[in-house]
Amino acid sequence: MMSEAQNMAAQCLAHPQDQIAIIDLRGDERRDFTYGALSDMAEGIARILLTRVEVGDRVGVLLSQSPWCAAAHIAIWKIGAISVPLFKLFKHDALRSRLSDAGVEIVLTDPEGAALLGDLATPWIVDEVGIAGDPVAVRPVDGDTPGVLIYTSGTTGSPKGALHGHRILTGHLAGVSVSHDHLGQTGDCLWTPADWAWIGGLFDVLMPGLALGVPVVAARMPKFTAVDCMRIIDQGAVQNVFFPPTALRMLKAEGAQITGLRSVASGGEPLGAEMLAWGRDALGVQINEFYGQTECNMTVSSCGADFAVRPGCIGKPVSGHDVQVIDEAGNVTAQEGDIAVRRGSASMMLEYWNRPDATAQKFRGDWMLTGDRGIWEGDHLRFVGREDDVITSAGYRIGPAEIEDCLLTHPDVVTCGVVGKPDALRTEVVKAYVVLKEGAAQDAPALQNYVKDRLSSYSYPREIAFLETLPMTVTGKVIRRELKARAATENTK
Repeated sequence: MMSEAQNMAAQCLAHPQDQIAIIDLRGDERRDFTYGALSDMAEGIARILLTRVEVGDRVGVLLSQSPWCAAAHIAIWKIGAISVPLFKLFKHDALRSRLSDAGVEIVLTDPEGAALLGDLATPWIVDEVGIAGDPVAVRPVDGDTPGVLIYTSGTTGSPKGALHGHRILTGHLAGVSVSHDHLGQTGDCLWTPADWAWIGGLFDVLMPGLALGVPVVAARMPKFTAVDCMRIIDQGAVQNVFFPPTALRMLKAEGAQITGLRSVASGGEPLGAEMLAWGRDALGVQINEFYGQTECNMTVSSCGADFAVRPGCIGKPVSGHDVQVIDEAGNVTAQEGDIAVRRGSASMMLEYWNRPDATAQKFRGDWMLTGDRGIWEGDHLRFVGREDDVITSAGYRIGPAEIEDCLLTHPDVVTCGVVGKPDALRTEVVKAYVVLKEGAAQDAPALQNYVKDRLSSYSYPREIAFLETLPMTVTGKVIRRELKARAATENTK
């Protein structure tokens, strides 16, 4: 059944007009945006979009943390189009692959983003739109109506777009709430250093905060430092933070001591007992770990307010999500196996955009495979390891295939293999093993800059080794597990 109330735009704005929705911090300046102001901003954008955008069209959003970023997504959803979040650190090739795959013609952005786009798409500068005019009706939708297309890195081929319906926001609310010890208490205020272009920033913080009536802080951090982090928390009166594990490790390395927090949630990779103990001492709270991925997020979580956190475990299944460990036949098992989520979870994607084969491979019967291995310890789920070769570095999930494809376009590179190398700070760093053409110079910095300029400043190989040959299968595929084993035995440079 179609209804206006199921539209994420309506969910995000269903609060008193004078209530604070977003606290925008720019240096020492603070500006509070009410739900009424946010609604007006979204109205202005929606009114312009209606002149060029049809229901179901994909519209890019290339904006950092700001009220305009929130308004842009809300406006797109309001008219029944599909938003495609894009990251400001993407370079030309990374933007082109996503925009081309999604069929994006218009991108809502700012002058900085317009410069990044070049001629890839039509940029619309959102803060130049007027907000006066006739109201724009919220388009009725149901939970399966496509609303957002989020690209995720994989081990083969280019990044895949996970297409989600409007139910995705509802599907996140329970997990976000419990990961913050029942979010919505008096004085609660959310912030994350994670960019809103990722599902962790967009649907673990921004949109659930708006839907639950909890103020969300927008603060751009060109470089993460403990000093800036503590300034933002103090200036925004933040009580609830989603810290990616790398951010926590950086805070620990800088000797940070933060007071006044009510909850800290973390997800992306497991924390150990040492980090959890440090969190209790330095942050004054029990860090709640949660688990999920772009395809189906916020499915498992710890909740210190309800039960003791168990180091090495990622928590218990969140209400509304049937999470199990299954064997190769698709049967639930008490032994180690594949972590899987039963079809029906509201935060589960509809499909991979234009990739029916990849969508089919993601499922085993009624179960969506996460690609991770786990085992139960009572009713707690212990994360064992990742089945695929996706690299987790500083909270980012980085697909090796995209980096390999980029390196292979360099005139001196014959072949290459990219893997994650264990790293104490970042969990893993990207390491490339490269075979050069005969006579080519072994210039690692040049290759690093080559990738930086074409993909992003976070996914380039921090280490490059030059080999005469790579381990290959009989069909010519790089055997990454051998490279990973080699990388694991090397000393970090």
